[in-house]
Amino acid sequence: MLDKKVADLINEQVNKEFYSAYLYLSFADYYEDEGLDGFANWYIIQAQEEMEHAMMMRRYLLDNGISVKLDTIEKPNKVFANIKEPLEAGLEHEQYVTSLINKIYSAAFKLKDFKTMQFLDWFIKEQTEEEKNAGDLVKKMKMFAVDAKTLYMLNSELAERKYNPSTTGPSK
Repeated sequence: MLDKKVADLINEQVNKEFYSAYLYLSFADYYEDEGLDGFANWYIIQAQEEMEHAMMMRRYLLDNGISVKLDTIEKPNKVFANIKEPLEAGLEHEQYVTSLINKIYSAAFKLKDFKTMQFLDWFIKEQTEEEKNAGDLVKKMKMFAVDAKTLYMLNSELAERKYNPSTTGPSK
């Protein structure tokens, strides 16, 4: 059976992953309002991935006999002055999520909870990818969004992104 502290941290993370989905949907809405449907698409897919992560963690808890407690999801309240700010906020948020996953891993490590550590290995790898993707997007915006033509090209590139459910996640 899972240690209560580890189970509580994972349960908190379920709710934080759902918040991440809300946050990214708010970014998508901002970009829709700005007429950047490709950027909106990128964040809609990010939101889908965050919901998938929440469901994987939920399943892990349930499979280990732990009842999941869903909390109220906080309303995102970010206000942006320009089209670069959501990207920067997205990178910052991914770094925050990485710190949360590391906190759970650290608690599991202290308890020698190898099963949970193995479960979390996938999320640690996923966060490396998430931070890289968010960072690359910030770099691309700085490099290519200096005029309308290159912004259009970047927007078009982001519109091509498709949601691919995980086939390798910890619950697969």
